[in-house]
Amino acid sequence: MKRVREFPYTVQKQDPVWIPMTDGVELAARLWLPEGAQKAPVPAILEYIPYRRRDGTAFRDATMHPYFAGHGYASVRVDLRGSGDSGGVLKDEYLEQELSDGEAILEWIAAQPWCNGSVGMIGISWGGFNGLQLAARRPPQLKAVVTVCSTDDRYADDVHYMGGCLLADNLSWASTMFAYNSLPPDPAVVGERWRAMWFERLEANEPWLATWLEHPHRDPYWEHGSICEDFTAIEVPILAASGWADGYSNAVLRLLANLKVPRQGLIGPWSHKYPHLAEPGPAIGFLQECLRWWDHWLLGKDTGLTEEPMLRVWMQDSVPPTTSYAHRPGRWVAEPVWPSATIRAWYLPLSPGRLVTAETDLPLQESSLTVQSPLTCGLFAGKWCSYASGPDLAHDQREEDGGALTFDSLPLEEQVEILGAPVVELELSANKPVAMIAARLSDVAPDDKATRATYGLLNLCHRDSHKEPAPLEPGQRYRIRLELNDVAQVFPAGHRLRLSISTSYWPLAWPPPERVRLTLYDRSSRFILPVRPRRPEDERLRAFGQAEGAPPIACAMVEPPLHNWYVHRDLAKDVSTLEVVNDEGVVRLKSLALDVLVKAVERYSSRADDFDSIRGETRWERGLRRRDWTVHTVTYTLLTSTADAFHLHAYLDAFEGERRIYSRSWNYTIPRNLV
Repeated sequence: MKRVREFPYTVQKQDPVWIPMTDGVELAARLWLPEGAQKAPVPAILEYIPYRRRDGTAFRDATMHPYFAGHGYASVRVDLRGSGDSGGVLKDEYLEQELSDGEAILEWIAAQPWCNGSVGMIGISWGGFNGLQLAARRPPQLKAVVTVCSTDDRYADDVHYMGGCLLADNLSWASTMFAYNSLPPDPAVVGERWRAMWFERLEANEPWLATWLEHPHRDPYWEHGSICEDFTAIEVPILAASGWADGYSNAVLRLLANLKVPRQGLIGPWSHKYPHLAEPGPAIGFLQECLRWWDHWLLGKDTGLTEEPMLRVWMQDSVPPTTSYAHRPGRWVAEPVWPSATIRAWYLPLSPGRLVTAETDLPLQESSLTVQSPLTCGLFAGKWCSYASGPDLAHDQREEDGGALTFDSLPLEEQVEILGAPVVELELSANKPVAMIAARLSDVAPDDKATRATYGLLNLCHRDSHKEPAPLEPGQRYRIRLELNDVAQVFPAGHRLRLSISTSYWPLAWPPPERVRLTLYDRSSRFILPVRPRRPEDERLRAFGQAEGAPPIACAMVEPPLHNWYVHRDLAKDVSTLEVVNDEGVVRLKSLALDVLVKAVERYSSRADDFDSIRGETRWERGLRRRDWTVHTVTYTLLTSTADAFHLHAYLDAFEGERRIYSRSWNYTIPRNLV
């Protein structure tokens, strides 16, 4: 990334800035102003998230917000209630309190002498969510939104559940926030009241995982904050971006298809990061794209947006399988509107071991094909959402295909490119009332290496509804439709397409209560690919600029980081464990004279074919220290299950210096309900 040090406007930084809420709580903010804004008010850009502006996202914020300010915008980064140095407590994601606070923040910003009354919102992940959610509430100050790596559907397409299947990332993400919420504000900002604020947070901190497990189906809890419940509520322009390695790429295409406002979509090869900081590359000049968006919708400048295609995506070339990529080869392609009229469906019937590409190869008689996957089918699936902080992408799929039903095409006679969601339509039966299915599309090279292109999950109890799931009748035939994740992928001539079907995908998704055998009936089953023809217009697309940003804050590595994934196989005990180490080391923020420690270890294990042995555990340690002040916390979460219930155990220890000043533990038993 190019570090830009000179801008059209000199930038002034103010921190802390206190924003009063109606109940007396004050939220902490950092403000970057272009020089002269006090006399000539400017539009403002808001990012509103819980990740501690001074010691959590300070490095990332420094590349973006001064950049916007240097180009004539007031840029505001606010800590949510109960996070960072803000007052109050944080009890869950996207609560009514958070959104009403957000409206108050927008009103406060627009009323400041340096603001001309127009505000845009930008955010990635949490901030991308609440940007959409606040837009749906129509505050008059909000004029445009940039949402990155977010979703319109909190149940069907978020970190918690996928196709009605419980994701292991649900545990991972709950543990992340359990650790974040255990930290105090900085006494250098809030003074002597820091300890009282800390204890208020510690007393309010609960494992959010329990709440999420208590809502296994689509209900009002998830409908709140899901803008897909009423797309027409949004009346401001939306720029939606994500990456194919991220968990939230599907929402971009849904937003384009369903919103009724000016909108654009952008999907690169990236993981869960802003596109100017993203891996796998290529990173792009995303901040320049944001400026074009703000200039058009907040200042009324003609930046050419109305002449550009609605959707631009990175068409990924074929690559050998590995768990991380610095760069994904490919090219930018575009569609003037979405859904696209140029994409055609390629129907591939199933026959034993085959994806049928010619009608003459269709089987004359129906075959019934059975699969009962080992629990370890999924050990090499990678993470539901890649954070580019370790080898967290899917490994060679031959590691998984031995436990799956596979269907291969013949070697392709010519190159095939797809854009959108592949669909599996199956006729099947199960021998148990609760079952899941995982479907994967792989690119099989002539050397037989198999690179996963996309996948999808479905809890078969949710075959008709996420709101009102129903158990399966053992032995009864059902027709199901499973959409895999959207993707843009090239399959070269000479390669084969492979569809793989399994009954487990652990630890990416929590398995069913007991072992299940599925029977597939091939004559009524098929695979549908969204084939996109090459368009000459793609060669004339405007090129993105080089990734730029303001210089990051000065920091030093005190202790080195370690990011890795380990697969352990104890053959004597027949126990398989995935261990994820996410150790950020210790980083010194020089301007604050503050050392920041972050270390997380996650372990997911199972024994043989024992469905009661499934176990996920996480341990986080977070610490802050300067010469006269040291605090750290340890949070631990363990999730196990039986056929009838989930069992959740958690504890929290908080230390001031070497003295433990707070300790608490939790135990929950939560009934399983068709999951």
